[in-house]
Amino acid sequence: MKTDPLYARLVEPRIAQALSDTPIVLLSGPRQTGKTTLVRKIAQDRGLRYITLDDELSRLSALEDPQGLVRSLDTAVIDEVQRAPGLLLALKKSIDEDRRPGRFLLTGSSNLMTVPKVADSLAGRMETLSLLPLSQSEMEGQTTNWIDEAFLGHLPQNTFPALGDELVKRVLCGGYPEATTRKLVARRNSWARQYVDAIIQRDVRDIASIEKLSALPHFLRALAQTAGQMCNYSQLGAQVGLDGKTASKYIGIFEQLYLLKRVHVWARNGLSRVVKSPKLQFIDSGLLSTVLGMSLEQIQVSRTRFGHVLETFVFGELLKHSSTSNQAYRLLYYRDANQLEVDVVIENAQGELIAVEVKASATVRHTDFKGLRKFAQLAGPALKMGVLLYDGEITMPMGEGIWAAPISSLWGTSI
Repeated sequence: MKTDPLYARLVEPRIAQALSDTPIVLLSGPRQTGKTTLVRKIAQDRGLRYITLDDELSRLSALEDPQGLVRSLDTAVIDEVQRAPGLLLALKKSIDEDRRPGRFLLTGSSNLMTVPKVADSLAGRMETLSLLPLSQSEMEGQTTNWIDEAFLGHLPQNTFPALGDELVKRVLCGGYPEATTRKLVARRNSWARQYVDAIIQRDVRDIASIEKLSALPHFLRALAQTAGQMCNYSQLGAQVGLDGKTASKYIGIFEQLYLLKRVHVWARNGLSRVVKSPKLQFIDSGLLSTVLGMSLEQIQVSRTRFGHVLETFVFGELLKHSSTSNQAYRLLYYRDANQLEVDVVIENAQGELIAVEVKASATVRHTDFKGLRKFAQLAGPALKMGVLLYDGEITMPMGEGIWAAPISSLWGTSI
């Protein structure tokens, strides 16, 4: 893994493309993923004025006189725009008067486009891109997109293998740049705990009115226990004294803050036995591991709890690949009434599918492919490839378009 903390970000070419033909580009994602570093670089390269709403005076100006602030700008980078959502309406007015591409590059740490008024006002005027925590590919300086390659019919080579404890260490570290630079596990966990606390105490207030703010840390810990599993809002809420409706609302807030994501089931007409509940996935396996209190020493004794965290890690890597591709992908999952499942189903705009199952072991058995084979029967010709990702080194065909491949192929190179 590269030791240089200034990694090249794979979304940067997509930002340049968007600025070439779109008036406003929003780079959205969690705090501390490198958005500010990236947009300041772009501002310097393009000669754009840089404004951050973390600055008290700039935020006051944006709150008190958004029209006046925007009128003073021809082109600009505006960082942390979610701290003054009213500024977006002023930007809309300015863009309606002057639709030159590349006028404004914005960043936000909460998902602004989930707010109906914002989405409606900027429809057709703004493109939204995501900057998530570092992918393993970015850490290794690789540009191969695993999902793109899979839809082309082949899998990346296992160029940077990570097996056993080395894989566990990557999973426990996660992808937040600050976490990756900390050599001591205790210091990394300390950062992760303070990161989560700061988001709950500060950022939640920016996007929602919460009556029981003190319940959020406990609720997040309850959610961590169910990562990778189907969610029952009433059962989850009951663990911390919340009703099902409130639990769903709080999960939505965590989604806006990019801590986790609800993953919907893959289904098509006629699949009456498919279970319809979404399941929860954390965005970053490092944060999940810290919330769970999981350590390398515990996993060496027993890997029973590691499976769900490894699935989170793989989901996060695939989510990052989907966010840096020029193609549009949806990440789903499959599970039927007989509990046969596929951890991740990737669907492209044409309805074609890649099915991914995750296994925490280095040993692969025939029974490990039951979910993939059942899904292959249901999906028919729409399924382009089924892949069992395992803790091994070799990519092998398993018949009928199904493969076993190393987890570390996710940050490999194209053939």
